[in-house]
Amino acid sequence: MESFGEYIKSLRKQKGLNQTQLAAKLGLDMSAISKIENKKTQFKESLLNTLAEIFDLEINLVKEKYFSDKFAREVYQNGVPETVFKVAEKKVRYYKATDVKQIDLNL
Repeated sequence: MESFGEYIKSLRKQKGLNQTQLAAKLGLDMSAISKIENKKTQFKESLLNTLAEIFDLEINLVKEKYFSDKFAREVYQNGVPETVFKVAEKKVRYYKATDVKQIDLNL
């Protein structure tokens, strides 16, 4: 298991990029990449599509990695029991069944 930042680091190394090169492709500076990889700051959700393109990945895979990390971190930091994920799964099914648009959910 790895954090989203560690996932980015692994992808970067597999592609043979240094932090400066990846930062340039994302429109960030090298220190931002370092902080993301070392779990000091979070990756910007708005850059997920660009990240997927850089590494030639399906966007749904990148979103899955990003949001699972985000949710798990929030649960851990707030001392919420892991059973919250079962409740969340039910809520996702509810929202799908009631055809609630994602924009209405502020996702």
